Amino acid sequence: MTKEGIILKGIGGFYYVKADGEVYECKAKGIFRMEGIKPLAGDRVTISINENAENTIEEIKPRTTVMVRPPVANIDRLFIISSTIEPRPVLLIIDKLTAIAVDKGIEPIVVFTKCDKANGERYASIYRKVNIKAFCVSCKTGEGIDEVRAEIAGHISAFAGNTGVGKSSLLNAIEPSLNLKTDEISDKLGRGKHTTRHSELFEICGGFVADTPGFASIVSEDSEYVDKDNLQYCFKEFAPYLGKCKFSTCRHCTDMGCKIIEAVDMGEIPVSRHESYKTLLEQAELAGNNYD
Repeated sequence: MTKEGIILKGIGGFYYVKADGEVYECKAKGIFRMEGIKPLAGDRVTISINENAENTIEEIKPRTTVMVRPPVANIDRLFIISSTIEPRPVLLIIDKLTAIAVDKGIEPIVVFTKCDKANGERYASIYRKVNIKAFCVSCKTGEGIDEVRAEIAGHISAFAGNTGVGKSSLLNAIEPSLNLKTDEISDKLGRGKHTTRHSELFEICGGFVADTPGFASIVSEDSEYVDKDNLQYCFKEFAPYLGKCKFSTCRHCTDMGCKIIEAVDMGEIPVSRHESYKTLLEQAELAGNNYD
């Protein structure tokens, strides 16, 4: 008997697949190893259920997105969490993560927490202006929680943000049964936050959220960057102006005749977004030179 399902986690060569409301322990067929394919959490798969033998993964469906670090497949939404105060937002970090998400074909969603302590609308408006969904939430008052909860349904998502921005509090507010006590989702699963070495999905609000240590480190990982040639395409608000600059080699930083700079000056592109782009471009060029 075969069933369609999704891999929740893989440990020690065993994969745990949810199919038809049940979780099955499976082994991957040897052909995947021969072809250099490793099943990942988030993979949509076909499994065979065997009464007198191991259940096996027969087929891995085509992936829509793949994260190598952390290893997880088919994430389609990255929730970028930032607090309005304690700590204050660092727009460069937010913009770096939105660019990484867009580059990988993942939709970024920005969430500002602790909005009972400080109004987050002035930050959220920056991202709404460039057609990135942005929400202001308070885990104490419940403001914005329903809106974020609705964005999880039907998707495979991950949460990223610096320590102290309230990821655990937000997830507790979204799904109180999680009862998370630290910034690490993995504590819910009985593991120390420094011992988790595999990615895992758990199901809430009609969707899945990835539990993986990699999304905490990606915020400050110096080696994670968008290639300098792709970066301009990862700021979606640049799209109407690309190809219209005076010079075809325009870097959109200080170049004469740059349509993007003109759009910034006219208020059509937020200044903070353009400043982030220039910093990220400089970092990407430096990183690229180091690898040449």
